[in-house]
Amino acid sequence: MTDCTDWTDCTDWSRLRHAYGSAEDVPALLERLGSEPDGELWNDLWSALCHQGSVYSASFAALPWLAGAAESDDREQAVQALVLAGAVLAGAEQPHGAGDVRTRYAAETSALLAAVHRRLRTASDRHEYAYLLEAMLGLEGVAGWSEDLSWGLCNEEYEVPCPGCGIRLFVVLGERGFFCTDEDYALADGGDGIAWTPLRPAPPAALDGIGARLHRTALADGQAEIAHLLTYLFGDATCPRCAADFSVAEQVGAGR
Repeated sequence: MTDCTDWTDCTDWSRLRHAYGSAEDVPALLERLGSEPDGELWNDLWSALCHQGSVYSASFAALPWLAGAAESDDREQAVQALVLAGAVLAGAEQPHGAGDVRTRYAAETSALLAAVHRRLRTASDRHEYAYLLEAMLGLEGVAGWSEDLSWGLCNEEYEVPCPGCGIRLFVVLGERGFFCTDEDYALADGGDGIAWTPLRPAPPAALDGIGARLHRTALADGQAEIAHLLTYLFGDATCPRCAADFSVAEQVGAGR
């Protein structure tokens, strides 16, 4: 086996693919990110390696670099690396031509998981915590929530189909309240003039499975607000049009 001082020298990037074709441009992009962290460069990397949730052979080849960046003293750089790595590994079961990536990159995945747990305990705000929590699930290979969790927790709404009548519903959880509607609630004043029904949070003691685990983790990390939101995410709602009752979490999954 060739002894390479730089792992990128051991990778024939021209034989790998990303969202826009040959991945031969990836090493230069990674080198720039390593020396001059920049939001636009991270956007470029995301777009190439995890385009709208799709992953490619080059996505996994970048995991060693992401594992290194996750140890950076620059918190933003480290969090970006962890969230991208989580999104990449969330797509490990997609057809990507990279083989058994979880076995091949087991050491990197283990290091990334250790780093994400450290960062979770010191998250700077609710949004960062939600993204890191989702990254943890992606690194662990937890299906579904590794792609859906942070969107609603950060944007304070999920769009889901009603299991009864099929209409699109907004499940709102946050500063505007905790309710379900199929109308443009953002233009309403305190919900006036729209049809809505209140959400019913799950009692923490009644949570089970992934809901119980996430709630327990958030409390242990001092994220009481996230823990509170999770009781609504894993609670129940009623469609304001057809009165069908449903599990919010189940319909978030049904809307993928």
